[in-house]
Amino acid sequence: MKIHIMGIGGTAMSAVAGLMKDSGHEVRGSDRVHPYPPVGDLLDNLGIPVMHPYDPSNLDWEPDLVVVGNVIRRDNPEAEAMRERQIPFMSFPQALREHYLAGRFPMVVTGTHGKTTTSSLIAWLLHAQGYEPGYLIGGVPLDFGTNFRPAGGKFFVVEGDEYDTAYFDKGPKFLHYAPQAAIINNVEFDHADIYADLEAVISAFRRFARIMPAGAPLLVPAGDKNAAAASAGSDAALRSFGIESGFWHAADVSWSGGKVLFELMAGDVSAGRFVSPLFGRHNLANTVAALGLLHETGCVTPDLARALASFAGVRKRQEIKGVAAGVTVIDDFAHHPTAVRETILAVCNAFPGSRIIGLFEPESNTSRRRVFQNEYVEAFAEADQILFCAPLEKNDNLPPEMKIDMARLVADINARGTPAAIIPDIDELAAAAVEAARPGDVIMGMSGRDFYGVHQKVLDRLRERERVGDGV
Repeated sequence: MKIHIMGIGGTAMSAVAGLMKDSGHEVRGSDRVHPYPPVGDLLDNLGIPVMHPYDPSNLDWEPDLVVVGNVIRRDNPEAEAMRERQIPFMSFPQALREHYLAGRFPMVVTGTHGKTTTSSLIAWLLHAQGYEPGYLIGGVPLDFGTNFRPAGGKFFVVEGDEYDTAYFDKGPKFLHYAPQAAIINNVEFDHADIYADLEAVISAFRRFARIMPAGAPLLVPAGDKNAAAASAGSDAALRSFGIESGFWHAADVSWSGGKVLFELMAGDVSAGRFVSPLFGRHNLANTVAALGLLHETGCVTPDLARALASFAGVRKRQEIKGVAAGVTVIDDFAHHPTAVRETILAVCNAFPGSRIIGLFEPESNTSRRRVFQNEYVEAFAEADQILFCAPLEKNDNLPPEMKIDMARLVADINARGTPAAIIPDIDELAAAAVEAARPGDVIMGMSGRDFYGVHQKVLDRLRERERVGDGV
């Protein structure tokens, strides 16, 4: 079959493209521009051509099916041509369900935060124990090197996103995944371009919880009132998880050298002693959820503890890009205020005594909106310095009064005693970060995109400092 992927530059879209290519289909795609790394690199390595920009001529190869990403609007010229030529089309969640989840046992990880790390961890733990899972994840697990894998066994791990499905289906993506076991990691207001308020977000998760089969395991964070409201009324078998509380919880926790040691508890009964290479309290909660779900589904062997200890992590999730001139450079996906706060706290914990210099790109639909203005001031509180680039401009007609006020944000952060500035030019941003850095510091770039290669720019400048013997 000839399959065209419209909006192929999305992480999940590239994954479904990879799955279809792996299944023997001829796959091509289109996007606004050639996708930035790691998606662009992945597609290039898979030999999947990407046409850009969107144009009716991209369909001249006469595909049998078009898979439409949720970035595509009805008036997209390529989408209009697709309809005029009467080419069959579907959303990517539909394609995933029909072609890869049918007859499998989908494990779906949802929630405002932690989806990528938790689903990557579950996929790795299943793989390392010999279960041969398939997966589709909105990030790249370092153990696998790709964001997709077809299933060799019955299990398929899916990162379940509450974002809308397509212009012709405004329901959440995760409603398509037919979960047989699931996690709701947490529920907060997010995706302000899609949801009007927190109640609308909770309502989406409530719909997800109510499609679970009766008696299917559904893990929900202890003490999260929003997740509790979302799961109320579900026929699933609810289990709570957490650190100090929850049916599945971590006890006797100790932190050392960027790792965490803990006892996994099932109520009052120990389920084993574990060492996790993921630092931060939020990642400990993610880990407890993953381990709990595997126990609930019977996917536990004597190799479980070894598998967890060997987990390499995920690209752009507290990913150490390098160390130069005594400075550690980290790349992270954090963009929601809660994710920013927890990530900074995790890095502080993993690098005790180090100064944290944060670089932040307001590029997501969340970080570009004023609704989170005050929350961002609090989110950066534990950093020692924050440097912002200019907010990404998108063709989304966002009114000026709804855009985040960067000048006010910088002023409010400075007023709290944390140096902050806006430096629009990326080369100048990298230079300023390196100028501020001392041996032992951590420079952490946070963005949902490649951040214009700022991490490599910083490392190059640090290595040049090292080369010339500047001991600043």
